[in-house]
Amino acid sequence: MKTKKTAPKFTDEERSAMKDRARELKAGQADAESEVLAKLAGMPPADRALGEELHALIKAAVPDLEPRLWYGMPAYSKNGKLLCHFQAAQKFKTRYATLGFSDSAQLDDGAVWPVAYAVTKLTAVDKKKIAALVKQAAGRV
Repeated sequence: MKTKKTAPKFTDEERSAMKDRARELKAGQADAESEVLAKLAGMPPADRALGEELHALIKAAVPDLEPRLWYGMPAYSKNGKLLCHFQAAQKFKTRYATLGFSDSAQLDDGAVWPVAYAVTKLTAVDKKKIAALVKQAAGRV
């Protein structure tokens, strides 16, 4: 007797992210930075503080990156292509927030390199490292 295989189900958080993305595509990017700032303002205090600090840091490092929402997360694009994004810990109920980079980020370093970083707080050293990563990702090094 064959058993029926069922596809894995999406979590509530994953379904919410997909709905966010559908809304983003319908809405376009009329005032994307305001949408990013509003999304950050609506986050729990710890995620909001990290997100706002990263937003300022990313904008200062590469001012011409375009802020936008991506699956309900603050993200930054270059020439219309996603470069990096901030995933709040609360987004998928994880232990820590992350700063992730897409495949268009120019972070290549040999055959293996990191594309996502756990973020729990930002020290002066961390800020310098992230600013350098964002500049490198955008091809500014």
